[in-house]
Amino acid sequence: MIVVMEQNATEEQIQHMTERVQSLGLKAHVIQGTERTVIAAVGDERVTKASSLESGPGVAEVMPILAPYKVASKELKSEPTRIKVLDYQAGAGVVGVMAGPCSVENEEQIVSSAKAVKKAGATALRGGAFKPRTSPYSFQGMKEEGLKLLALAREETGLAVVTEVMTSEEVDLVAKYADVLQIGARNMQNYRLLEAVGKSDRAVLLKRGASATVDEFLLAAEYVLNEGNPNVMLCERGIRTFEGHTRFTLPLATVPYLHKKTHLPVIIDPSHGTGHAYMVPDMSVAAVAAGADGLIIEVHPTPETAASDGYQTLSFDQFESTMARCQKVAAACDKEVCTMPQ
Repeated sequence: MIVVMEQNATEEQIQHMTERVQSLGLKAHVIQGTERTVIAAVGDERVTKASSLESGPGVAEVMPILAPYKVASKELKSEPTRIKVLDYQAGAGVVGVMAGPCSVENEEQIVSSAKAVKKAGATALRGGAFKPRTSPYSFQGMKEEGLKLLALAREETGLAVVTEVMTSEEVDLVAKYADVLQIGARNMQNYRLLEAVGKSDRAVLLKRGASATVDEFLLAAEYVLNEGNPNVMLCERGIRTFEGHTRFTLPLATVPYLHKKTHLPVIIDPSHGTGHAYMVPDMSVAAVAAGADGLIIEVHPTPETAASDGYQTLSFDQFESTMARCQKVAAACDKEVCTMPQ
C-alpha cells in the first residue's frame, strides 16, 4: 500500500509514519517527489491493521498498490527516476551511454577503449571481468585483474565503470572496483544475488532474461528495490524467439511499455539484441527515438580480434558515428545525451 503524506507534512510526521509502518511488520520505503512524499508499506498486509495508518499525523490518504511489483510501480512514484553515477546520468529526459569491450583483455585495450568512448560522448565504461559463457572452454574473463584494469581506466578518464557480478559472494569484491553492478540475463532470477546487490550502495543494471516476461523482469527489479537500493536500471537486451536472422529479438516496444508501468530508467542493449555489428547503429538510433533512457554498446579497438562477441562489436569510428546520430535524434525528441563536463 501507499501512505500519501500531505504536501505540508513535516519531517517529524514522515518519520513517525515510517516507524508506524515498520511497527506493523512492513518495510517502509520513503519516496520524496516534487509534489508529494509517499511511504510504500511493503509486506504481507493480511497480518496487519493497515487501515489504522489513515489516521496518522500528516497523512492525506492510504491507497493500495495493485501491481505485483510495488516499489518499481508507477503507482508509487509517478515521476521518472534519474540515476546519477559520477558523470553518468540516465532517466527523466537524459540518455546515458555505456560503452566498451565485451571483455577486459589487457591494459592497452581497456584504456584505449575508455578514451575513445569518452571522446565520442559516452559517460560510462562497460567491460567484463567475470564472463559467464555458454561453453566452459570459452574465455572466462580476467576476474579481479580485469577489475583493477577497469579501475585504472576510470582513473585516466573519469568514466563510471559498469561490470557484471555473477555471485552473491563476489558483490563486495566487484563493488570495490565498479560503480554500477550489472546483473546479466542468465542471473535475472538469481534471487540471492538480487538481494545481495540490493544491500549494496552501487547502482544496478539489471538485464532481462532471454525468456522472461516483462512482469518477471519487474519483479526481479523489485528484489533489489525491496532491499533498499533505489538505483536500478532496467536493460532490455533481446529475447529468444523463433527468428534466426538476429542473435535475439530486440523488442523496442518494451521501452514505452515499461515507461507506462515503472518509474525506473530503461536501457537498451543493441549489441546483444541483434548480434550483428552492422545492425547496432540503426537499432541504437531507433532505441533513442523510442524513448530509451540509455544505451549499452560493445566497442573494441579491433573487433575482429576481440576475445568475445567481436561479431556484434563496433570499432571506435563506428561508435563515434553512432553517437553523433543518437545525439541528433535525442535533440529532436526533446531529450539530451549525457556528456562529460568540459
